[in-house]
Amino acid sequence: MKGHFYSVKKILMATLLLLTLLTTSCGGNSNKITKIVIGVDDEFAPICFYNERNKLVGFDVDLAQEAASRMNAVVEFKSIDWDNKKEEITSGNIDMIWNGLDITEERKEYMIFTKPYMLDRQVVLIKRGSNVDIYSETDLKGKIVGVQAGSTSDDYLSQNENLIDSFKEYRTYGKFIEVVSALRNDEIEVIVCDELVARYEVNKTPKQLELLNVKIGSIAEMAVGFRKDNVELRDKVQEVFDEMVKDGTAKKISEKWFQADVIEKR
Repeated sequence: MKGHFYSVKKILMATLLLLTLLTTSCGGNSNKITKIVIGVDDEFAPICFYNERNKLVGFDVDLAQEAASRMNAVVEFKSIDWDNKKEEITSGNIDMIWNGLDITEERKEYMIFTKPYMLDRQVVLIKRGSNVDIYSETDLKGKIVGVQAGSTSDDYLSQNENLIDSFKEYRTYGKFIEVVSALRNDEIEVIVCDELVARYEVNKTPKQLELLNVKIGSIAEMAVGFRKDNVELRDKVQEVFDEMVKDGTAKKISEKWFQADVIEKR
């Protein structure tokens, strides 16, 4: 009777071990990433915006969707107030920000990043035909300057009080499209913004806008941002993105939106 009991016990233990192995091999790991919520500014063409068919499209949208597909995960894009991105990501409302996000010292305090996948710089955008002479950031003195609140441009200018004090007025807007509208309506004289976004706006309406090749601040590095405790997700996204670069998929997406390969190879 005792021997029979131990035999049954051994069979049960072996069965449990087999079930555990099968569950693990079939993807039953509780840490498996099945859904990703990505915070975006959905009026930030060509990075992320709604097209004429009311479909969310853009450079970073394509990159993120491809990465999620390779992870066998569902992706949800969630529109956020860019100026409140710290609260959105630290509260857990979103899992990451993949939306033309530059790495800054201030953002490092509450986010971790992938390796930079693109370089960007800040430039000046004006109405074509404007009587504005700007050759350096000091020439912004006496001008009404507009930026998107919480953007890299806003971060840089806000840390340079002497520069802002020299402006006639400094105005911030929640959405980049609002900044462009303010420029077209003569509410502001110049916009300081990302070069890639500025070039897209100029290419879209070349008779209305003009990009001035003025260096504002330093060259920025764009990356995907995550909560500090979300190392596993960061590493997985980095892994699949490296695959996308290696097999040429990232290059194709870049050429689709910029007619050039702007992806950083690291």
